[in-house]
Amino acid sequence: MTTTTTQRTSPPAVAAPPPPRRRPAAGVVGRTLRYGVLLLFLLIVLMPAYVLVVTSFKSGSDIGVNGQWNLPEQWSTESWAKAWEALGPSFVRTFQLAVPVALISSLLGAANGFVLSRWRFPGADVVFTLILFGMFIPYQAVMIPLRDVVSTLGIAPGIPTLIFVHCVYGIPICTLIFRNYYATTVPVEMVEAAWVDGAGLIRTFRSIILPVSIPGFVVAVIWQFTSAWNDYLFAIFLSNTRNGPITIALNALAGAQSPDYAASMAGALITSLPTLVVYVFLGRWFIGGLMAGSVKS
Repeated sequence: MTTTTTQRTSPPAVAAPPPPRRRPAAGVVGRTLRYGVLLLFLLIVLMPAYVLVVTSFKSGSDIGVNGQWNLPEQWSTESWAKAWEALGPSFVRTFQLAVPVALISSLLGAANGFVLSRWRFPGADVVFTLILFGMFIPYQAVMIPLRDVVSTLGIAPGIPTLIFVHCVYGIPICTLIFRNYYATTVPVEMVEAAWVDGAGLIRTFRSIILPVSIPGFVVAVIWQFTSAWNDYLFAIFLSNTRNGPITIALNALAGAQSPDYAASMAGALITSLPTLVVYVFLGRWFIGGLMAGSVKS
């Protein structure tokens, strides 16, 4: 008769978790210094904005060099009403300028970028270099010839002229943005598959490339909208206060013989509000679009 002895095996001991590592004192001090420096720079950047906002709500008696940091004794929106009365018509005209410029130049840049990145015709690099050369021509050097060209073409002065000029000058930067995006982000297999299925160049661009170009369009549209909205040099040469954008009207408001500083500050805030809203709501897509064309996947 055989007796079987069963041995119970105890479960393996569970290792105790290592004690939490303490951050060295030098690391805590370094991080505190970094945040302190960043906070200092933030305060320096926000100081002019604070003076701008506070002054726009002051009355004439509260405005002065000695009291520019003080809060208004009595908050008033009279300066905002005066500024809007002076800038309202040009505010609408500037939207009529910036929106078409952003859309038209972005579409032209997308078409150029697609052709230069996926259709390697002879001399493509030379054409791309010549297009980019337009980015490095100073605006001041072409103002007089540009006025002659616009007059010869018979384009109506004011907003139509500025739309034409900004679209032309926006083509180089938009072409660069989209060429880099298509060359590094859009797979070449997508284009080849469309060509195998019988799609031509235009059909491929319209049906395959445009739907995947949203990050590039976000970057180009924001860039062109901001450039057209903030432009003053083209506006002062090619328009006037009656048919020009808001930068011309703001200069007229702030450059009077006896300027109203509160109204000027309110006008500056009104002028900068659309671009501020664009960057606040679309800023993360703007950064994502820039990064989308930065490295090859």
